[in-house]
Amino acid sequence: MTSPYSKLGESGFERICVIVLDSVGIGELPDAGAFGDEGSHTLGHICETVPTISLPQLQQLGLGQIAPLSRVAPNGNPDAHYGKMAEISSGKDTMTGHWELMGLKTEIPFKVFPNGFPKDLLDKFSEATGRGILGNVPASGTAIIEQYGAEQMRTGAWIVYTSADSVIQIAAHEDVIPLAELYKACELMREWTRREPYAIGRVIARPYRGEPGRYERTANRHDYALAPSAPTVLDRLSGAGWDVIAVGKINDIFSGQGVTETYPTKSNAHGIQTTIEQLDRSFHGLLFVNLVDFDSLYGHRRDPQGYAACLEQFDQSLPELTRRIGELDLLVITADHGNDPTFAGTDHTREYVPILIYHPSFVGKGQSIGVRSTYADLAATIADNFKVSAPDHGTSFLPQLN
Repeated sequence: MTSPYSKLGESGFERICVIVLDSVGIGELPDAGAFGDEGSHTLGHICETVPTISLPQLQQLGLGQIAPLSRVAPNGNPDAHYGKMAEISSGKDTMTGHWELMGLKTEIPFKVFPNGFPKDLLDKFSEATGRGILGNVPASGTAIIEQYGAEQMRTGAWIVYTSADSVIQIAAHEDVIPLAELYKACELMREWTRREPYAIGRVIARPYRGEPGRYERTANRHDYALAPSAPTVLDRLSGAGWDVIAVGKINDIFSGQGVTETYPTKSNAHGIQTTIEQLDRSFHGLLFVNLVDFDSLYGHRRDPQGYAACLEQFDQSLPELTRRIGELDLLVITADHGNDPTFAGTDHTREYVPILIYHPSFVGKGQSIGVRSTYADLAATIADNFKVSAPDHGTSFLPQLN
């Protein structure tokens, strides 16, 4: 396809890479109390709890300018523009956050099931698939597999569980229930839960292997998400001929809408490597990356030490990433919600998200873009840059970058 780059003019960026550090929030939103999250601060509390944390690259970009953070000092001459963004959607889940980043405001929150799923739904599922049900509780995926794995191996029943998100997860040992059967069952569950009375955001296939005490989830996870309720900036970009390259679970979050290429990943390290590989090739448009380990491995499990190490791993990768950002490129680092690992429970937390915007010309000259009133300001900026129609929500900060 011929590049539409000629539409940009002299001030546009040909490639924008957006990296979402899943759950890396930077302090409670004004309405956090309504979500039971008053006092939450993912980055702040990790830095206070783990005194050895070292994030020199993020500090150099200007992370310490956004909010006071122990051990991440303000940098008088940051290498990136910086700020933080508020969420206006109803909710604090993965889909809501990512959709708002791409310009869509969610008015009605997805349903959650803190006491497990309704009996009629699971009875129907059991009858249709010919297998029983184990679990049906909110749980850590690794913990519930350890709890019920041996029984699943003996009986062939499904392991069903949820989390603080609007999600139904179905775990199956690959040597007991074939992947194809697991995927077919999840597709069935997806059809049944698209609308009221369930309205569940995602159905996730969670395959694993191994023996009791040594179970490991495999890389064959698959998410079945609801499609966005309206077009996002991804649709506008791909419709105008731009590339929209998804890395990690981005494709699943948007149910493939507006995505031109997708590269699933197994871990943050794999996601970073895949991002580097994409930046090393020629494309024109958006590279949209999700790094999920912060949330799935450390936030929900309330592990600040692991979360800190994960942040350090990303920090160490930044020189390789920024080295690949050329004169026609822009790198944006942000998040989709909080998940304070020092907070009560295992839920996401309603927080501002940081935003760092890097270009070689910004080095030593980074400025504040302020407190943005919605995550959708990022979508508006992307639309402004690529000359596609603006989303219904958000204000472009592109003029502040030129």
